[in-house]
Amino acid sequence: MKDLIIIGGGPAGLTAGIYGIRAGLDLVIIEKISPGGQVVNSYEIENYPGFANPISGWDLMSGMEEQVRRLGAEIISGDVVAVKKDNSFFTVTLTDGEMQAKSVIIAGGTANRKLNVPGEKEYTGRGVSYCATCDGAFFKDKVTVVVGGGDAALEEADFLTRFASKVYLIHRREQFRGADILQKKVLKNEKIIPILNTAVESINGDEKVGSVSLKNNNGETQILNTDGVFIFVGFDPNSSLVDSKLLNENREIIVDMNMRTALPGLFAAGDIRSNSKRQIVTAAADGATAALNAYEYLNIN
Repeated sequence: MKDLIIIGGGPAGLTAGIYGIRAGLDLVIIEKISPGGQVVNSYEIENYPGFANPISGWDLMSGMEEQVRRLGAEIISGDVVAVKKDNSFFTVTLTDGEMQAKSVIIAGGTANRKLNVPGEKEYTGRGVSYCATCDGAFFKDKVTVVVGGGDAALEEADFLTRFASKVYLIHRREQFRGADILQKKVLKNEKIIPILNTAVESINGDEKVGSVSLKNNNGETQILNTDGVFIFVGFDPNSSLVDSKLLNENREIIVDMNMRTALPGLFAAGDIRSNSKRQIVTAAADGATAALNAYEYLNIN
């Protein structure tokens, strides 16, 4: 029986671990893949306080992991499929067993949203990618397409210009949604060609991606030859492990300012919680808030 189980090893989960272990809680962090979360795929971060120069996502999250391990927190690998409360404690069900705790923080983050167009699933790993930092080097001197208009799409399009000869940046709206500084950086890059008011209808190819079919808001269609398609159209919360009554219409876990859910002893932090700004610094703050309030909950109950 643990005092606290933290689900997720991204910025929110690791920060919760730091604060929880310093509060003297017997805790464990469960991470599905490896500590760091999606941040490890960011090639450059320049808005995290304390770093005068940009830092890679890998370096930032490696430092967080090293810190939480140095303090003595246990991190295990596991895939959580359900969290339920029976009487006064929680049962956390994994694909290979169960664990119990007096309190739980869910910091499971989000998964890349899919376009759900023909060819996307078929060509994933054969030209379709959701991580330019992971796969960009495979497209040296090739033509690529980036789909999306937020911060992630703009950042990844800029990163791809290190390898690709040309990057088409396709967005279904009239203007990008990303930060102004990122928009300016992208628009002045000669390798990036914006295509606005346009959606991807299908991804085409033979053994691998060869083109995309596009349709603009006027109903005009075109086929654009490309070697790769990088998709950054948002994220969906990994919230299927809890009762749907705890979720809002976007399937985010509903919390108050203290990261408390409607179920006493259950907290949520980071991108998975309602009204998250989806920033590394706010996720870390959520994790600290959740851990401090979990400590208070345990002292009262």
